[in-house]
Amino acid sequence: MPIEASLKKAVAALREADIPFLLAGSLAVWARGGPETRHDLDFVIKPEDAERALRVLAEAGMRVDKPPEEWLHKAWDGDVLIDLIFAPRGLEVTDEVIERGDLLHVIGITIPVMAIEDVLATKLMALHEHQLDYTSLLRIARSIREQIDWTSLRARTRGSPYALAFFVMCDELGIVPREAHGLRGANVRVLRSAERRPR
Repeated sequence: MPIEASLKKAVAALREADIPFLLAGSLAVWARGGPETRHDLDFVIKPEDAERALRVLAEAGMRVDKPPEEWLHKAWDGDVLIDLIFAPRGLEVTDEVIERGDLLHVIGITIPVMAIEDVLATKLMALHEHQLDYTSLLRIARSIREQIDWTSLRARTRGSPYALAFFVMCDELGIVPREAHGLRGANVRVLRSAERRPR
């Protein structure tokens, strides 16, 4: 399949250039048993490696571009889009972020994959009033809920009302494992209907 060939091509080029990276986005979730995806490829790299990574993919025969957004570069291997993300929302990509990735087997090769809490934190922090679709986030949470450190994720996204709404939905839908229910961030307690009192 085209995405498999492009994944192997991009990984080989980045490894040959000794550029640290993590597979991110929907494939990072799928690699852990999440919803199936065959869309574009996302790689997270450190900001200081962004220019060199783009050049490396160009030298590998890909068409590259620097879009107006200041947090990623893009490359196309045929029809497959590859995003090189170096400044995701709510996360500074450092050596520590790279090191806490997991080595997983993805579409035929073993590669470093972004920690699931990092994946979800960046997705939650990217939510805003003009882009507020929780569908994919809820599907991810439901499919791999036992693998998520819910306490850490709540703490890291504290301050975002949109992230808080996500946790409320997860709690009310029974997605959050029972042992994580008492560990809510921002001193918020969700009252079940039986607990609510009239004013």
